[in-house]
Amino acid sequence: MGVTLAPHIKTVFFALFIFSLGFAGGPQFFANLNAKGLRLGAFCLIEVVVVLCMVLAATYVLQLDPGTAAGLMAGAATESAIVGTATDAISKLPLPIAQVTQLQANIVTAYSITYIFGLITIVIATSQVFPLLLRIDIRAEAKRLWAEMGGEGDDRENAVIAAPDLVGRIYRIGGPASAAPGKTIAEIGIQLGDRISIVRMHRHGNDVAIHPALRLEPDDEVLVVGRRDALIRIAPLLGEELANTPELNTGLHTQNIVVRNKSLQGRTLLELLSGLPPNLHIAMIRRGEQSLPLLPEVELQLNDVIRLCAVAATYKAAFSEVIPLIGKPLPENRRSNIGVLGLGILLGIFLGGLSVRIGDTPFSAGTGGGALLTGLLLGWYGAKRPDLPTINKDALILLKDIGLTVFIACVGLEAGPQALDLLSRYGITLPLIGVAVALVPALVSLLVGHFFFKLSAPILLGAIAGQQCSTPALSGIQNAAGNSTPLLGYTITYAISNVVLPLLGPLVVALAGVVGQMARH
Repeated sequence: MGVTLAPHIKTVFFALFIFSLGFAGGPQFFANLNAKGLRLGAFCLIEVVVVLCMVLAATYVLQLDPGTAAGLMAGAATESAIVGTATDAISKLPLPIAQVTQLQANIVTAYSITYIFGLITIVIATSQVFPLLLRIDIRAEAKRLWAEMGGEGDDRENAVIAAPDLVGRIYRIGGPASAAPGKTIAEIGIQLGDRISIVRMHRHGNDVAIHPALRLEPDDEVLVVGRRDALIRIAPLLGEELANTPELNTGLHTQNIVVRNKSLQGRTLLELLSGLPPNLHIAMIRRGEQSLPLLPEVELQLNDVIRLCAVAATYKAAFSEVIPLIGKPLPENRRSNIGVLGLGILLGIFLGGLSVRIGDTPFSAGTGGGALLTGLLLGWYGAKRPDLPTINKDALILLKDIGLTVFIACVGLEAGPQALDLLSRYGITLPLIGVAVALVPALVSLLVGHFFFKLSAPILLGAIAGQQCSTPALSGIQNAAGNSTPLLGYTITYAISNVVLPLLGPLVVALAGVVGQMARH
């Protein structure tokens, strides 16, 4: 239809996408540069080496051009950012404009063809095929792992829980099975355990101040806050649950805290809970963009975000006492600092323009590599200093989506006239290679993780989904597992692969050019 766009539109929106990708992933990327993170990072190394070798082998056998090779890698590895970094690298090659345009068009066409096949392959393989190869019941394994990590109750069998973990319930003290009448708040607190606390009480319709020596009497109405599964178990101890007593209800005061205390690295959630006052509860742990299951044996990492909840009138004092022990408060500011975004992108473009010549070939990070690097560093520093104005998490998601969508659309508009030629030349070959490139590194990681690292199946499958940055694969695994334990492997490999894979764009362009020349000679 003759639609043309100014070339800088593509560059600007790609810079938005890749900078936001780095900014969002920076805190977890650097937090995972430790012994455990690097151990699971071996899966990312497998992904990089195997995918690169297979793409270069296909380049040699089929005599693929650098654009098609890069598109094949981006699609089969389901990493859209490679399209941008490879497109940028090709634009710097000393070639005629018409040839550069053709190669860039081939990137998008090959990516479009192989992406859907790579995505379907990795989703089916990780959630359906690999459990069969391991001869395990993934749901039973996930349930066992959940129990080993301190999880309880059959109500946890959904990957996404409809009811919250932290709840409040109101009980009327008394009844045939109740052991509460006559006991003090301190005594009943010991029996309740599991981080459950009585936070409000009515006696004869009047508020009564809660203190440890206060004795419970029949017909007292108490508001109890704690973990949902634990409250279900202790209900008979207290008495009848009341459905609707709004005058006894209360609000929860929340505070998000970034884990910056290095002594908490590798410590379990149970160890953290044991040091908290009884009126504080943990409602959420977020690692990157994923919320982790609140299991006692979940290990904490630097830059995790913990949400504390308090119901007592002294919540401010409780927060101020605990925050320094964990890290730094995360402000609930919905605004974003446009200066951080602009400075990061401009600095990234400047760094990407610097090049080093090796022989006759110039090497540079390009717009993508430079913006990714500045995004990583600014995101990491923002996690260290959450008190500084930064970019809102939801804004980052919006920037990533808009940046990638507009960039891919721009390249697609340029690629349209050349797409049919590439399709007619390779036919079904590219989709089949895409399936192989998606499947083989995942199989290698499965063998290494099972026989060498001896990882539990849910964590192993989650790590394989993460090494390919495939959120749909993670969803499939969680649905098959019945809970969110695969997240424990996914977050580490996803954080590393999300940074490393985009950097392969310039590398595969350079190597595919060399391999292509070898094949022609």
